Amino acid sequence: MFQSLANRLTLRALHCVDAETAHGVTIRALASGVYPRFSNTSLPSLRQEVLGLSFPNPLGMAAGFDKNGEVPDAILGMGFGFAEAGTVTPRPQEGNPRPRLFRLPADQGVINRFGFNNEGHAALLARLEARKGRGGIVGVNVGANKDAADRVADYVAGIRTFAHLASYFTVNISSPNTPGLRDLQAKAALDELLSAVMAERDAQSLQVGRKVPVLLKIAPDVSAEGLEDIAEAVLTHKVDGLIVSNTTLSRAGLRDTQTAQEAGGLSGRPLFRRATVILARARKLVGPDLPIVGVGGIDSPETALVKITAGATLLQIYSSLVYKGPGLVPAILKHLDGELKRGGFSSLAGLRSANVDAWAGENLD
Repeated sequence: MFQSLANRLTLRALHCVDAETAHGVTIRALASGVYPRFSNTSLPSLRQEVLGLSFPNPLGMAAGFDKNGEVPDAILGMGFGFAEAGTVTPRPQEGNPRPRLFRLPADQGVINRFGFNNEGHAALLARLEARKGRGGIVGVNVGANKDAADRVADYVAGIRTFAHLASYFTVNISSPNTPGLRDLQAKAALDELLSAVMAERDAQSLQVGRKVPVLLKIAPDVSAEGLEDIAEAVLTHKVDGLIVSNTTLSRAGLRDTQTAQEAGGLSGRPLFRRATVILARARKLVGPDLPIVGVGGIDSPETALVKITAGATLLQIYSSLVYKGPGLVPAILKHLDGELKRGGFSSLAGLRSANVDAWAGENLD
């Protein structure tokens, strides 16, 4: 389809080693300047102003790929409209023992239980300081250390540390791999967290000269009542947007039943339906204007379009690159541009939420 021979051979070679080693090789290659550059990703129809930022196109690299901010410029150079570093915690942590990343080729899925492995605030801060002035939209995804005595304080520290460098912030409370983290999605805990985070963001805005947008990243396994509580909290605390969604604990419908027994969050194609239903339901709860980043299971130009029609303002991918390679980026963008032209629309707003009611009404039981 959109895979060149070189792309297919590269993917085949990477799949000959374990998944985490392959990821490390990819990061090193990108850091050395070895990556594909696509010239057909600057499509005027796909540009949009969101969160007070000028996005050249709606497709971003999701958090988790570049945890330590080593290669944001390479990611942007591959044609992505934005990149997201992290999740980063105040102190470095090793995460969970290896192996902790598993491919499910039969399902085009990935299971990970990394546990916020990262080099900490200081390392990411140094890298972002070094690239200051290069431009491009680079968000910072902040989290809490596993053994933090005060997890809210860890998130606040992330806002304080990176406010002068981050294009936007993502508050990640939805990873299933840090015990108790998803408890922060509960109403009282979420109110406490968002109150502290938004207050720190506003305080930092006086120093950096702008209000850095804050997005909340939620789980796809949230209940209907839980999603209503999240939407209410987001609107009450004037959070700037949502990211829907993180990985799922569900294993429904998997063909690879042996690998499915591995603990961790499932991403890739098996996540698509669940994440898209939650996206559409979130869109109906928060209204038409709040920006929502749709992520989870996008592995083709067609599924990217579905996310837009289900209510997404922006998109992110990651796991699908394991199977489809970087050629997926221009393929998605060209398809979206073509759909706009076929429909006579001047921007993605013409396609957004066209099928939100149908997706929101899907049964997840």
